[in-house]
Amino acid sequence: MSAQDQQVSQPLLEARNVSKIYGGKVACGNVNLSLYPGEVLGIVGESGSGKSTLLNCLAGQLVPEQGEVLFHTRNEGVVNLFSISEARRRLLSRTDWGFVHQSARDGLRSDVSAGANVGERLMAVGARHYGQIRAEASDWLQRVEIDIARIDDLPRDFSGGMQQRLQIARNLVTRPRLIFMDEPTASLDVSVQARLLDLLRQLVSQLQVAAIIVTHDLAVARLLAHRLMVMRQGQVVEEGLTDQVLDDPQHPYTQLLVSSVLQA
Repeated sequence: MSAQDQQVSQPLLEARNVSKIYGGKVACGNVNLSLYPGEVLGIVGESGSGKSTLLNCLAGQLVPEQGEVLFHTRNEGVVNLFSISEARRRLLSRTDWGFVHQSARDGLRSDVSAGANVGERLMAVGARHYGQIRAEASDWLQRVEIDIARIDDLPRDFSGGMQQRLQIARNLVTRPRLIFMDEPTASLDVSVQARLLDLLRQLVSQLQVAAIIVTHDLAVARLLAHRLMVMRQGQVVEEGLTDQVLDDPQHPYTQLLVSSVLQA
């Protein structure tokens, strides 16, 4: 096996027995998962199932009471996110991965221009030439279907769909290896959702970026995810290939989720 094949065969991200507890209640319990380069994993379940808590643990934003999250870095091999310094985690979050929030307001700086929102990520990885930064920001605005004439406009002057596309550009401009997405289309109307999902699918495929997407919408999961995990009351109750899980659900809870969509 070549060195490249060995690298591809290694998980990019791995969770081992991750548990998070709030006020004595298990938000997520003993979760195990592996994510490979270029793979998209969907995490689904109803509100309160623990999926967003798990996502924040995987992204290093919440410290679990138990377990470890291992990330295969570009240069340092495998690190445990909770054994490295907070500064090191922040650096990884600006370079090796991105995080797309449900509300674009949580993922954008409202007081700086659209171009600056994208350019700041480039500066975080060492870019200093203003002309090159602006050119790269312009290119990414076009890639997410935002008119470059609006490069100097503030995000608050954009529609919800445009803000979300800008947030995606901000996260992908540094070409991360992994992107976390927390209900990225939930706050948008149906027609805007469809356009954004098509854009996400294209970009993830083109960049071969691994992704973890949390959603309550099974149609979103089917469109974007290669594999699916179903959560209920903090536990993973079913997992497998997306079409397999949705077309032939085995757990009663998954069957209920699927049937509720069919009856809607």
